[in-house]
Amino acid sequence: MGDTLMTVIAIFLAVILMFLFPMLSVSERADDISQLAVETAVSNFVDNSRAIGKITIENYEQLVNALNATGNSYDIELEVKKLDENVGKKTAWTNGQVIGENVYYSVYTSQILDTLLGDSASGRQPADYLMKEGDILACTAKNNNTTFSQTLRSVFYSISSNNAYQVGAERSGMVTATGIR
Repeated sequence: MGDTLMTVIAIFLAVILMFLFPMLSVSERADDISQLAVETAVSNFVDNSRAIGKITIENYEQLVNALNATGNSYDIELEVKKLDENVGKKTAWTNGQVIGENVYYSVYTSQILDTLLGDSASGRQPADYLMKEGDILACTAKNNNTTFSQTLRSVFYSISSNNAYQVGAERSGMVTATGIR
């Protein structure tokens, strides 16, 4: 009886060492590759949009397509901090030093997508979302599905978290050109 129990335990350990740990390692490498692809896509989107001063539907679709190519689904959050220059001058004939502070107000994903996609109910046509020099564009993409490595890790380590994401990227930067239609 003792030899049979030891044989069963040995076979069980061999299965874990020969199959499950390599599978976990390969699935984590797949998440690493997805992470790199997401970081590249988000970085390209933000840099292209900053350089031309507008968010175009083509740039946004390229971002979504690049993210979908990883095999995961993502929550994409966009934020544009619009520079609201509170310009006041001492007088029109003296030096042009500005009095007051520059204030930013935020425009979020839903408002940006409303502009990009238009609204057939109100008759608003799709248009590029224009930004001006000095605005700040931020983009965040986080996966909202459970990856295979997350599933394996939760089995091995008894980890369960509903809010954790495995693959994600953030990028932001100041707009360097004023967009025109």
